[in-house]
Amino acid sequence: QVQLVESGGGLVQTGGSLRLSCVASGSGFSINAMGWYRQAPGKQRELVATITSGGSTNYADSVKGRFTISRDGAKNTVHLQMSNLKPEDTAVYYCRVNVIVRWETVYWGQGTQVTVSS
Repeated sequence: QVQLVESGGGLVQTGGSLRLSCVASGSGFSINAMGWYRQAPGKQRELVATITSGGSTNYADSVKGRFTISRDGAKNTVHLQMSNLKPEDTAVYYCRVNVIVRWETVYWGQGTQVTVSS
């Protein structure tokens, strides 16, 4: 069984920064892609950023140049550094990890709230 634990959300003013982290724990697995998604009230969950096992990254247009995704393979951790935050970034942020045991399975974190005040 794999568990994801997220941390780093909170309240910040416009223009501020936050760093989200997600740690995958368990045993007997390897990790393929990792990523962050977000869901604002009344909206669908959307992709924020992803990173492959080889380090290739992909970002939503709305966060390019402001957010940076990174991973630590040895620690099964993915980070999202968010800078120049805007009120429209307010959402619950979810970590998503593609885990390989005998086959690939997607795991989601519990979500962490990010609120950007104007």
